[in-house]
Amino acid sequence: MTATTIASRGSGSSTSVFPDGFVWGAATAAYQIEGAAAEDGRRPSIWDTFSQVPGNVVDGHTGDVACDHYHRYAEDVRLMAGLGLAAYRFSVAWPRILPTGAGRVNAAGLDFYDRLVDELLGHGITPYPTLYHWDLPQALEDAGGWAARDTADRFADFAAVVHDRLGDRVGTWTTLNEPWVAAFLGYCSGVHAPGRRDPAAAFRAAHHMLLGHGLAARALRAAGAAEVALTLNLSPVIQSGDGHEEAARVDALMNRQFLDPALRGRYPEEVLEIAARHGGLGHIRDGDLAVIHQPIDLLGINYYNPSFVSAAPGEPANPAFPGTEGIRFDPPTGPTTAMDWPIEPSGLETLLVRLSRDYPEVGLLVTENGAAFDDHLVDDVGGDAVKGTVHDDDRIGYLDGHLRAAHAAISAGADLRGYLVWSLLDNFEWAYGYHKRFGIVYIDFETQRRVPKDSALWYRDVIERNGLRSA
Repeated sequence: MTATTIASRGSGSSTSVFPDGFVWGAATAAYQIEGAAAEDGRRPSIWDTFSQVPGNVVDGHTGDVACDHYHRYAEDVRLMAGLGLAAYRFSVAWPRILPTGAGRVNAAGLDFYDRLVDELLGHGITPYPTLYHWDLPQALEDAGGWAARDTADRFADFAAVVHDRLGDRVGTWTTLNEPWVAAFLGYCSGVHAPGRRDPAAAFRAAHHMLLGHGLAARALRAAGAAEVALTLNLSPVIQSGDGHEEAARVDALMNRQFLDPALRGRYPEEVLEIAARHGGLGHIRDGDLAVIHQPIDLLGINYYNPSFVSAAPGEPANPAFPGTEGIRFDPPTGPTTAMDWPIEPSGLETLLVRLSRDYPEVGLLVTENGAAFDDHLVDDVGGDAVKGTVHDDDRIGYLDGHLRAAHAAISAGADLRGYLVWSLLDNFEWAYGYHKRFGIVYIDFETQRRVPKDSALWYRDVIERNGLRSA
């Protein structure tokens, strides 16, 4: 695959063209958009429970209704088709399929994803399901959650059940989404579900998620899955001042703690040393790393920003990074999104080139990249029709910059095969509730009206030309 830059005849401009077959799409997650939290046999997930506790989510928001995608999926698929999307990444809600996490299969839950997949295929859109995007059935959390080894086995069972229903129409299966977030924000800092604050539990959860990935990958292969993927949130770590030990430690905890077991069959020594100080290594059993180290076809990359660190003797460990004593996580100094995340497109190029250099055996797919900004709907009433738009130039600039970085990475040899924008829809943004809008489609959460933003129309044009215009 090669990227090219083609001059437009007589226009004084050029187009950065992506390789033939480059996959363009968008992504969402079940708890963030589906709603219908207690319908058709679905039982609570850890996010249902967590969001009901006062103070856990801004303004007490929950995902009970969200974007009502469960009832409006056909409308949403038509929107995707209108934007020219070739791929749609969604997650399968575990508590819809196995309401208590194991045992009885809920046919009505499978029926929903059956309808969704058929609707996507009917509009020429390839489904890219993710099996775990943080909505662990509450019944499994009550039994120990990801900190308990048994959850890995239950996850493999879940993967087999979903593949049995959808595998005749789905080719690419992603096991986990962002296990670092689920383990260390969920079990260590406690700002995500299930809200625990136990570093030892976080290291156990991270290992058991990786073990679940390996077991699920093995089950999917045995069932005939064409492609298996794993999605990680990855971040280049940049250190200011002299030295590099601090950056290397954070890189080990955030990136290599997941990359190396899955793709190399071993843990970084720094991670083992830190985990040993926080509860020991008894949860890592003989043979586990061989199970985790299953061949995968794609590595999904969720990129939002680099991490900036510096040496700071006496600094306590970051609540989400046990073992980072003496390290300061520095605030951004340049432009930021509404999440206060730095806007650094060059970090994506750096990351993609590094991954293809260090792990050349696996293809790359950007499975999430996007930004929250303070969007405002402008209505235009004409006759009996109410139209509207959102002028989100900041988001267009963000996406344009990151796609240029992706194009540069391909030119530098990165094996990048596609890009899925986060997110298709404004949605329930976890602990921020409905206050942070990442979508390229605006959602009026009171009426469930959908309005494509300027960025959606811009993205449609990028997809149509398979590239970016340059002045």
